[in-house]
Amino acid sequence: MKRTSLPLQRREFISLLGGAVTAWPLTARAQQPAMPVVGILNSAGDKWVAAFRKGLSEEGQIEGRNVAIELRSTEQYGEAPALAAELVQRRVAVIAALGGPAAAAAKAGTATIPIVFSVGGDPVELDLVPNINRPGGNITGVTFFAKQLVQKQVGILHDLVPKALVFGVLINPNNWRHQADADEVRAAARALGLELHVANAGNERDLDAAFAGLVQRRVRAIVIAGDAFFFRVSTRLVALTEQHSVAAIFGSREFVDAGGLMSYAASLADAHRQAGIYVGRILKGDKPGDLPVMQPSKFELVINLKTAKALGLDVPLHLQQLADEVIE
Repeated sequence: MKRTSLPLQRREFISLLGGAVTAWPLTARAQQPAMPVVGILNSAGDKWVAAFRKGLSEEGQIEGRNVAIELRSTEQYGEAPALAAELVQRRVAVIAALGGPAAAAAKAGTATIPIVFSVGGDPVELDLVPNINRPGGNITGVTFFAKQLVQKQVGILHDLVPKALVFGVLINPNNWRHQADADEVRAAARALGLELHVANAGNERDLDAAFAGLVQRRVRAIVIAGDAFFFRVSTRLVALTEQHSVAAIFGSREFVDAGGLMSYAASLADAHRQAGIYVGRILKGDKPGDLPVMQPSKFELVINLKTAKALGLDVPLHLQQLADEVIE
């Protein structure tokens, strides 16, 4: 069959038209603004990243649709500064710092990129902000700790085991709050006339020795300080309290869900969700220095009666009535 050629002008027109169709989507895509990138610096545990994402989505910021996320997580507190530097170099729009070590590293890493923290300490004492209500600068966030928390934990534990005169506290020496935690429990115990012993555990190998030392000192009740490492080994900690027949109060209800005796604390999931909401607001134009640091408004007491029975403890009726939730 004979092939015929198109006239030159027609060939040129079709060629130009085809080139325009091909080039148009590329040009349009190039003109679309790039999605802002949220850097998550996480030293608090992987579970809380999901809570943060939930808060971010509540502000209409959906990963892959109108926002991108760069996640940097570490279980080693000393790694946080290097990871913060990576996010700063990446020029993210906002840094979400989940956990105390992450917050300190983020603040040290940049004075210009907005930072939203979620921490378990007093942000003023931790030198994160100069003022709770008007933090100023490039940083704000959420705290899930109150000064009365440890005092209440010791008091609740004393109500449960009033005959126990020797208390213990388990702290992570790698946590930047470890000395403050020990001092607060010591002061609360002293006010009740209790003897207190401090045990340290910075890794899983330390846990057995820490509990053995407390039991040797006849400790019958223990406060488990709030710490990301302790949360990661919650099942192991619960098992050790049962193994040594020690009454323990924890800083998160998740420990009680795992079989722990009881907890008194603010909701960690809600705190990290609120951090996500703040990041969403900053992406919409709010300035971090104008956003007051959010503080917990409600603390929950959760008691596991099944665990109490296994430990041979009778939970007083007034404690059961005071509890926000009793697990049968």
